[in-house]
Amino acid sequence: MSIGAGIALFVIGAILVFAVNFEVEWVNLDMIGYILMGAGALVFLIGIVLVVRRRSTETVSRTAVDPAAGEQVTRRSTTTSGDDTI
Repeated sequence: MSIGAGIALFVIGAILVFAVNFEVEWVNLDMIGYILMGAGALVFLIGIVLVVRRRSTETVSRTAVDPAAGEQVTRRSTTTSGDDTI
């Protein structure tokens, strides 16, 4: 979601800077556009970093009866994918 929000902020800022030719006395629309473009780029980069660092974990638990001993045996295995380094 943050990637889309970053793109939206950047596009809104670019529209304010390059497409709007309307002047308001008490606010500078170009400066607001540049601020939105910078915020959009920052949010986009943070979103990319969060997607790269996302980890997936898979846990499997199996229960069976041992035919030789007649006991219930539980086997658990955990798989983690992801890299701790950047």
